[in-house]
Amino acid sequence: MSLSQDDPRTPVAEHDRDAALRRVRDAYGQGQLDHEELDARIQRVLTARTRGDLGPALAALPAEPDTAVTLSAAVGRIRRGRGWRVPRTLTVASAFGKVRLDLSRAVLEHPVVDIELQLGAGSARIIVPRDAVVELDSVVTAMKDTRYRARTRTGADGPAGPRIRITGTLGLGRLTVRHARR
Repeated sequence: MSLSQDDPRTPVAEHDRDAALRRVRDAYGQGQLDHEELDARIQRVLTARTRGDLGPALAALPAEPDTAVTLSAAVGRIRRGRGWRVPRTLTVASAFGKVRLDLSRAVLEHPVVDIELQLGAGSARIIVPRDAVVELDSVVTAMKDTRYRARTRTGADGPAGPRIRITGTLGLGRLTVRHARR
């Protein structure tokens, strides 16, 4: 039986734990928690086994802001690689340029990332983390098929990683998505 990402019984993934720790620390930095409460909540986050276990540690904290960023270029390349912070919602628009996004070495702060592509004649290559779940159902291509081979998961792989939902349109270019090798 597989559990959905929203099921409280889903095991906590590293990116979930990191995001929870960041929220607790941010609340402390903004003066919403005292030192003892900070220590108690950090302990709860570090010992949480399921997403439901994270609830008490995050209770009464402000929600994370829903970040949205647009990257655009009429001509030329759009590249993001090692160490960039991936927003919750990313729109990439280019008339003639190539797009290269490496999410495998990026900082993913959200369990779900939405990427909307608006490409004219350019192509896009997206590298996702090894354990990511990729959804491509809403990508429309005019000329070339999308290239993506879903990674086969085994029970020993552990919980699924971040969900990457890719939508949008590509005119003359091709979308290639692949999982990182490591």
